[in-house]
Amino acid sequence: MAYSGKFKVKNLSKYKGDFDNVIYRSLWEKQVFKWCDENPKVKAWSSEETIVPYYYEADKKYHRYFPDVKIVMEDKTILVEIKPAIQTEPPTGPKRTKRYIVEGYTYVKNMNKWEAAEDYCKDRGWEFQIWTEKTLQEMGLLAKPVPGKLKPLKRLKPYSRKRKK
Repeated sequence: MAYSGKFKVKNLSKYKGDFDNVIYRSLWEKQVFKWCDENPKVKAWSSEETIVPYYYEADKKYHRYFPDVKIVMEDKTILVEIKPAIQTEPPTGPKRTKRYIVEGYTYVKNMNKWEAAEDYCKDRGWEFQIWTEKTLQEMGLLAKPVPGKLKPLKRLKPYSRKRKK
């Protein structure tokens, strides 16, 4: 199964935007799109159709942010970003590594985007929410991990180079 692809909208009247070009970039997004399309409480929805301008502190420039989903319910409108929980927290680990630096820049960029999205939504009377795997599990869109059900990882043998004789 592919982690990205085109989502086929079934309830065309609910989708606000180009329903022939709805792209999911993760299986989590695909599950949320399906939920939006089939949920009778969702009156309208769209994916990456809303543009939120934001200022990125690292390069001191304005950019455009396209939140994953806009959901119009009976009583509220929600702008949703779907992210793994680990990407919503500051980086950890050794600070002088390339990985830490990249994660740090990503974290700052996400914080700048999400702060702008909060303001954007507040101006319109909407809500901004970040949905992680925990959110999707609580909604029943993602299976909860069962303790003890995962297979233990096999320990790899150390690499040894065979000597030529």
